[in-house]
Amino acid sequence: MNQKLTQLAEQLLRSGVDDLSADERSVLTRIATRVQVSRNLNAVFDDRLSLGERVADRVAAFGGSWPFIIVFAAVLAAWIVTNSFLLQRRAFDPYPYILLNLFLSMLAAIQAPVIMMSQNRQSAKDRLAAAHDYEVNLKAELEIMRLHDKLDEVRQQHLAQLLEKQERQLLLIQQLVDRRIAASVNPHVTD
Repeated sequence: MNQKLTQLAEQLLRSGVDDLSADERSVLTRIATRVQVSRNLNAVFDDRLSLGERVADRVAAFGGSWPFIIVFAAVLAAWIVTNSFLLQRRAFDPYPYILLNLFLSMLAAIQAPVIMMSQNRQSAKDRLAAAHDYEVNLKAELEIMRLHDKLDEVRQQHLAQLLEKQERQLLLIQQLVDRRIAASVNPHVTD
């Protein structure tokens, strides 16, 4: 296996195995063992998520959606209408809505880190996808190079066979010419 890796590294990457990165070595190993490189990164990444991370992703997904904006606007409007018009004298949070501001500040203080955690995970997922894309592209490129080499080898063999046939034909033609010349010089010689 090591010899095959060394041969592939020298043949395809024009480099020694020790000079390759871990990703390149991994791709060459997969080429040598005929194992596929591609995999479903979403499933791989989602399997690693903890319950808290899944909840954070759902909160971030809801917090950045139109339903959240609509519900949030409706709650704010209801709060203002209730405290300004329905409970004018007995409002639990009269204008300037200090309790509402406290709740909004707490919501923002909790929601911002949750969204940032989700964005950080998305960045990590993007980096994983980029590394995976590199591996898949490298394997495809190396496989194409191998196919080109095989096609070149087949073409060389085909050309060698054609040249061999041509040489035999030329030899036969030369023999025929020699016989004709001999027959023209000595008409009693038969073919």
